[in-house]
Amino acid sequence: MSQAQILNQKDYKRLLAATKMTRHADRNRLAVVLSFGAGLRAKEIASVTVDNVIDASGRVKSQFELDSSQTKGRKSRTVFLSDSVMKEIESFMCKNEWMRKERHGALLRSQKLGAFTSQSMQNLFKHLFKMIGMEGCSSHSGRRSLLTNLNNNGINLRTIQKIAGHAHINTTAMYLSVTDTQLHNAVNSVSY
Repeated sequence: MSQAQILNQKDYKRLLAATKMTRHADRNRLAVVLSFGAGLRAKEIASVTVDNVIDASGRVKSQFELDSSQTKGRKSRTVFLSDSVMKEIESFMCKNEWMRKERHGALLRSQKLGAFTSQSMQNLFKHLFKMIGMEGCSSHSGRRSLLTNLNNNGINLRTIQKIAGHAHINTTAMYLSVTDTQLHNAVNSVSY
């Protein structure tokens, strides 16, 4: 089985632009940002609650805990949010006042105003990728893209493993893609 395609910056921007063309643009944009910016799986995006990401004083948290029911493998893990992801959540919260009252509910609601399932979240991503004509992409493309970009930026593999929430470093290594440019730069970094 082939792995989900990794998106470059241009394709990611096209994907974000595609969310504007959807009925629930803000919600769909945040789903994409949580995938590409926080590396969350479809199940995790679907299960994130308002109180996972918003503290008691109404501020967006810089990190939060996913409990074992919200993750793959039934193991809790800490999710760290970049400043840009935090700003996206803040923007979403400003447009959705209900979040201040319904703190235990799903952060992203389906059209029926309930929580997404893992499958319905995967279907949302499939629809968005189809809109921009990207083949070989799935809800896992964001996760793979984030982890590969971290690696490309020189982030240590153990750190990437912790961000991904993987128990084994070999699993993390399988997510990372290596480009011809990286290979070329690697061999050119050594001189004899």
